[in-house]
Amino acid sequence: MPDPFADLLLRLRQDAGRTQEEQAEAINAVSGRDTMTRREISRYEKFENIPTDHTIGHIAAACGVPFEELQRKAKAARARKRKGHADAGEEQDTVKRRTLLGGATIGVSAAAEPWGRLAFALGKGAKIDSLSASTLTDRAAELHVQELDLSARRLQSMVESHLDAITATLPRAGEHERALTIAAGETAALAGWVAWDLGEHEKADAYYKVTAQCAAAAGHPPLRALALTYASYGASTPKAKLDLLSQAASDVRGCGNATAAAWILGRHAEEAAAVDDETGALRALERARFAYDFADHTSEQAWVRFVTPYRMDSLALSVYGRLGRPELTSTADTAVDRLGDGLPDGGVVVLGDLAAALLHGGDVDQGVYVSRQFAAAAQAKPNTMGKERAAAIAASLPDNERELALHLRKFAS
Repeated sequence: MPDPFADLLLRLRQDAGRTQEEQAEAINAVSGRDTMTRREISRYEKFENIPTDHTIGHIAAACGVPFEELQRKAKAARARKRKGHADAGEEQDTVKRRTLLGGATIGVSAAAEPWGRLAFALGKGAKIDSLSASTLTDRAAELHVQELDLSARRLQSMVESHLDAITATLPRAGEHERALTIAAGETAALAGWVAWDLGEHEKADAYYKVTAQCAAAAGHPPLRALALTYASYGASTPKAKLDLLSQAASDVRGCGNATAAAWILGRHAEEAAAVDDETGALRALERARFAYDFADHTSEQAWVRFVTPYRMDSLALSVYGRLGRPELTSTADTAVDRLGDGLPDGGVVVLGDLAAALLHGGDVDQGVYVSRQFAAAAQAKPNTMGKERAAAIAASLPDNERELALHLRKFAS
């Protein structure tokens, strides 16, 4: 007869609508590691093994249940295993109806896709412990940093698994509901960006819409700004791009949003430059740099962590390159100096923007040289923004660099 604790772990997974492999991915998404496997989940559910307290914390967060209660059940299961008591008996029936499960299933399997499950879970508050809540919100922030250093396909699995982990938690969020709703929105927005990068445009739109739902539910406009700015990359016309960015800029007005404003204004400068609005582009870029210089980067939204000095360099390079401005040379020198000998997170993006800017600005020889550096760096450290830049560089290369252009197009596909 199965042990009550093994049965509980099985039911938690089933109530979350996951296979054993998906449960392992959800736990890995919470922990930030790749150590959990489908086989280990199977061993837990067969009572062949009992998770450590460290793993219990990740399971609790992934399934949206209180850590202390699950820890207590695990401790009792260890005692039974040591004593060889295999008969779960009456306790098994009790565990099935424990307050731990809230008297009802989570119901996240009601929808077929992560954004649908998140939309279903919004507003279903209950209780979860502070440790699990902080683990989930911290992991959401980490994913926005990893976006600079992981392939889109690899990142997609991690982001969607983490979104499911937060979704399972929302019905029991209690006092942490707003923080977890914001973290869910941040994760959904990133999932949308990755989906768009992979060519899954309808999925991206769905993620951006549910991000807006999270923003409304939490009363947190900067979250909508995140979705709008990501969506601006895929908008169909220059006017649509600029309209989205104007709305995003209005969502981050006020104290505590300077870094977000810097990114959004930098994007606005890029798109204004793309339609040859030199005055508008330069004004937006100046405002972006001013906001970034005076921002408190450690106390703002979690997702602004990817807005590094390297990212600001790349925005300036993009603007000056498109406008053919003389500031391109000094900005390129600053960007190269900042990169140094190594290639930090975001370095691939800067090299890409530098290559595109040089080619667009007419410095073809130097542009080809940097394009080759970018190609090597992008291959070594693939990231979701590298593909877009690879396609832009390939389109700007001279005819005698067909082999390099072909290589970059393959990378972008």
